[in-house]
Amino acid sequence: MNPLTFKEAGGLFGAILNSKLSRSAKSRPAGQIPNSLELIICPPFIYLEPLAKLLKAISHKLKAKLGSQDCFWEDHGAYTGEISSLMLKNLGVEYVIVGHSERRNYLGETDEMVARKVEAVIENGLTPVLCVGETLEQKKKGLAEKIIKEQLENCFRNSKFHNHIVIAYEPVWAIGTGDDCPPEKALEMIKFIKDILKSEFGVQDSRLLYGGSVDSRDIADYLKYPEIEGALVGGASLKTEEFEKIINEILKSIKTESAPK
Repeated sequence: MNPLTFKEAGGLFGAILNSKLSRSAKSRPAGQIPNSLELIICPPFIYLEPLAKLLKAISHKLKAKLGSQDCFWEDHGAYTGEISSLMLKNLGVEYVIVGHSERRNYLGETDEMVARKVEAVIENGLTPVLCVGETLEQKKKGLAEKIIKEQLENCFRNSKFHNHIVIAYEPVWAIGTGDDCPPEKALEMIKFIKDILKSEFGVQDSRLLYGGSVDSRDIADYLKYPEIEGALVGGASLKTEEFEKIINEILKSIKTESAPK
């Protein structure tokens, strides 16, 4: 639930797009900003519409897009307080985070609910960012792979949309606790997820992100592995200078694509 005011949200949003990094990106020659690089900003619901307008008004070269932090699984109906993926689409949203650990933990969101949301998001032409991961208790019991396998199977068992999704490995025990998930361990789990997607669902081109706590000091340590294709940044994204440093480290870590011949 941050930032608390639109003034703060707009200031943070504008600061990122008008930052030294963005100005530096503008000055790069064609082909120097990889086509694979995407910056997805996922603010609270109430800021989506004004930030969509701000995004259109600001000239930038980071290809920033809007994402939502959640959605409901029905397009319309008597569901007081809920927001559908169709409503989000009409606001210009392109990505939706689904199954975040905080919603699973604090709001009792189940795998079945997550699966319904994923399908609704894709049916409306948006891209879900599915969060999967184990808690500290599950990790201590050696259940990490079992839990993640169950989360994936429960989400995709009856779905035909496996190839239209981004997955964020979210080790819950490493989020805001100071107990970091080593990059090598994150790589191991992401390889495991890719193997499950390929062997059980025939997914060949899934995109996997690391969703534990990251900052500018360690982001490059994760992204040096090609299997880790991005990061779902949490608290650090609320600090303009720190987030700018993170994006800069990401740019450094991506091999420059060849310019068109």
